Amino acid sequence: MFTGIVEELGTIVRRDDLTDAARLTVRGPLVTSDAGFGDSIAVNGVCLTVVEHGPDEFTVDVMAETLQRSSLADLTAGSRVNLERAMAAGGRFGGHIVQGHVDGVGRILAVTPSENWTVVRIAVPPRLERYIVEKGSITVDGVSLTVSAISGSTAIPGTAGEVWFEISLIPTTLHETNLGAAGVGTPVNLEVDVIAKYVERLHPALREAHSPPGEPVGDSGGRDGSAAE
Repeated sequence: MFTGIVEELGTIVRRDDLTDAARLTVRGPLVTSDAGFGDSIAVNGVCLTVVEHGPDEFTVDVMAETLQRSSLADLTAGSRVNLERAMAAGGRFGGHIVQGHVDGVGRILAVTPSENWTVVRIAVPPRLERYIVEKGSITVDGVSLTVSAISGSTAIPGTAGEVWFEISLIPTTLHETNLGAAGVGTPVNLEVDVIAKYVERLHPALREAHSPPGEPVGDSGGRDGSAAE
């Protein structure tokens, strides 16, 4: 489990494309300092397993399912990525419950800087809209953030028919994560609050309202961050 508090801004140093997967080597001296074989590290919000590690780098295997359902498919050598080690028992819980199982990929619609923060508007897959609420938590590329506005809550020209939410980023977040360099059109990994999904799964009326006939409700994720829908 993670908390969405990014520990380090790492760099992809190598990508090897395999038949049905990709192998990524990531430079991250801090998260690698105590890494061991089989440990979990979140890369842009996707929980991945360490298969090799050295003094400053670690390597992970990313299966095709994860590449198809996250923005990791777009990573190349030189890409900056948000890194977080799995939370240690007894550690400080600084963000919210983050599993590292991506629910969908969003797209940055607008970046509006101001004197002390920057507002980022992100298009969200319509099927995730019901899990996003104002002042609720959401994970964007592995960063635990608070939703400051949602589509329909305010009238903003040019957004008719678009499902979106907004987040407000302080200078520290802009500097310490890759969101500071993300421009319009950038894809970002999204993980909604898992508590909302459990509530829906356990409540018959909600489950029937949002589940197409013959389709199971809820996502189940593997350890490498993939999600089956």
